[in-house]
This record gives sequence, C-alpha cells and structure tokens, in this order.
Amino acid sequence: MTGPATGPDTRTDTRPATRAGSRRAVPLLPAGVALLAGLDAALVLLGLPAPVTADRLPRVHGVLLVLGFAGTLVALERAVALGGRWPYLAPGCLGAGGLLLITPADLRAGRLLLTLGSAALLAVYLRFWRRQPSPALLAQAAGAVSALGAALLWLGGLDVPRLLPWLAAFLVLTVAGERLEPARVGFLTPRAEQTFLGCVGAVATGVVTTLLWPAPGTLLLGASLLALVAWLVVHDVARRLLRSTGLPRFTAACLLAGYAWLALAGALWLLSGPVAEGPRYDAVVHAVFLGFVLSMIMAHAPVILPAVLRRPLPYHRSLAVPAWLLHGSLGVRVLIGDLRDVPWAWRLGGALNIAAVLLFVLTAAAGSVAASRRTPDAARPAPHASRRTPDAARPAPHTAPPTSDAARPAPDGARTASRSALAGGGAPAPQEPDGRKDPR
Repeated sequence: MTGPATGPDTRTDTRPATRAGSRRAVPLLPAGVALLAGLDAALVLLGLPAPVTADRLPRVHGVLLVLGFAGTLVALERAVALGGRWPYLAPGCLGAGGLLLITPADLRAGRLLLTLGSAALLAVYLRFWRRQPSPALLAQAAGAVSALGAALLWLGGLDVPRLLPWLAAFLVLTVAGERLEPARVGFLTPRAEQTFLGCVGAVATGVVTTLLWPAPGTLLLGASLLALVAWLVVHDVARRLLRSTGLPRFTAACLLAGYAWLALAGALWLLSGPVAEGPRYDAVVHAVFLGFVLSMIMAHAPVILPAVLRRPLPYHRSLAVPAWLLHGSLGVRVLIGDLRDVPWAWRLGGALNIAAVLLFVLTAAAGSVAASRRTPDAARPAPHASRRTPDAARPAPHTAPPTSDAARPAPDGARTASRSALAGGGAPAPQEPDGRKDPR
C-alpha cells in the first residue's frame, strides 16, 4: 500500500539472506551486552554474588535495560522496516550509549548518545507518519517522545526514580500501538479507536504531569494505565486465542499475563502515589519492565526475530518454561517479597527472575541454531522484491516486537507469513510504525 506522500519503497534487496541477517545482528551485540550488564547489576542490587561489582552498574541499571537493551531492539526493528541506512542511527546510538554507561567513560557521553538515539527513533516514526498516518503509529510515536524526554531529563541530571514514568510510557505505548492492529481483526469501531487514543493521551498527560505535580500526576498515570489495560484486554485477540494450541496459545498467554502485571503497576501508582524507593518502588518497576515488557518480548520473539534477522526461530514448548518461570518468580518477588515485605522472598524471586531471562535467551538461541542447521540457505524464503509503506509502526518485545489492516511493510519476506500468524493469533510481526540501591 502506498503512503500518502512518499509512495512505496521498491528497492530490491539482492544481498543473500544470511549476509543481511548478519549485518542486522550487529546492533544486537551492544543490546546483548547491555542485557548482561543489567542482569549483573540486578545481582548487586539484590545483595547476591555477581561477576562484576562495579559501583557504577547499580546507578545505570534501569536506563541501561530500558534504553540500552529494549530501546535498541525497538529501534532496530523500525530501522529494518523503514529500510535505508540512516534509520540505523537509532539502534546504533542507543546500543553505543548503553555500552558507554558500563565503561569508565564520563556518564555524560553515554547519556548524550542515548539522547541522540531516541531522537533518531522519533525521526524514524515521523518518516512513517509522512507515508501513512494512523492511530497505532501515533501511539508508538508518543512512546518515542517519552523515550526522548527521559533521555533529555537524565542528561540534565534528573534522578532515575523521577524518570520512571517516562521510561515506562516509552515501552507501554510502543506495545499498545503494536497491539492495535491485531485488535482490528475483531473489526474495531471508530469509537473504540477514539477510546484507545484517549487512553494514550491520558498516559502521556500523566507522564508530563508527574514532573510538575507528582502526586496528582501519578494518580492520573495509574488510572490511565488501568484504562489502557482494560481496553487491551477487551479488544485484543489474545483473549479469544487462549484456547488454541501451539504458538497462538503461548503468545496469548504471555500477552494476558503481561497485561495483568501492567494493571498491578497502574493500581500501585493509583493507590500509593509517587514512589521513589523501597518495596513499592521495586514492585512498580519490575511489574512494568519484567512482568509486562519482558513478557511481550517473549510472546513476540518467535515471529519478530526471524523477520528481522532472517534466522528461523520455530516455536517449541520449551520456550514456555522460562516464561512461566519469569511470572512465577515475579509473583514471589512482588506479591510476597515487596508487598508483604518479606526479604528472603524478594531476594529469591529476583534471582529466579534473572535465571528466567537467561534461560529464555539460551533456549531461543539453541532453537534458532538447530532450525538453521535443518534449513539450508537455499530453502529459506527469499526477501520480497519490494517494501510496502506501513499504515502503522511497530517491537518488539517489543519485541514487539512497529495501519490499515492491509498495509504494513514486509521487511524481508517474513512479513506476509507474520501477518497470517497474526490473524491466527500468533505474535505480531515487526511493524514499522510495529538503579536503585536497595534500601533494605
């Protein structure tokens, strides 16, 4: 489908799939380092033995994982969808900024690169908007604005707890925008889309208000997150696919579990007001970024990663093991350790959270390698000869994984298969638009 201003990108990708996938994997290297460094910092914050005990890691723990890791994944997916070279500035700067945060270099250098990467990500969304405006794209662009706001405020010296609403809004709005297209499978009414945009606007307003009037702003943010979760639960196809089998059921279960954790975070903000330390802060942070965001990444990985990297990642039941370990251990950490103030449960749950993340990475990598060996390069689907202009942008979690229902770019030939999986309840394909120190 042709965008309103620019028309479709009809360049043909003549590179071998393996070479293109390898080049796209380059920005994933700093994202992987950021993930490992963030998990190491988590061990330090939990008071557990850690491979690296640098004092700096706990200070950058939150921003490193949100912008250095998840931000790089989101930006890479958008860059692949848009095509060309300049969009890769976004994942490149975000990844490099994350790496600088864990080196002895001045923190301002890393903060500056994260700011530049967030600005480049917003520019990517603006390019998509010129081609085809849509409500889904607007939501994800609002998420990019939140990322840029967080990076600028951190560059200006604001502490991480004050940035928490901005960091949360970045990934929450990105995922919400991605889930709008699957919701259209159920034939959304114009009123439902207007309600969705109202929820997005309320979240953005709450985020800005937390800086000026923390107490009322936090209440507004909590209420708007609950409203957004309610919209997603009602309209997302995940609820109807929970009785299916295989990948659709796995994806639906991860999505619904993620929505439950986001609802808990919204309720804690609504009932407790601003939190900057202690068990409630830990509960909110990890309900959003582990319970919601990481669950979205797990849900979409079997579709998003093959589309971006041109490497197969077939669904296998073993992928469910780290997912349920994540949610079970998060329940121990948050519901018992944080909300009941039981230190041993908090520490045990945190350690198992880290184990779940590492287990998922290893399981996915092993599954991809095994599938690649079974599928020779000649048998892999060739990339599309043309790139369509998106109607909306999209993660992954996330992945999402970045909109008319008929219009979305198909980076490399995996997009068509992804859309059919989406209609059948699988994880959405990549869309173009689609530290605290523990006081205990």
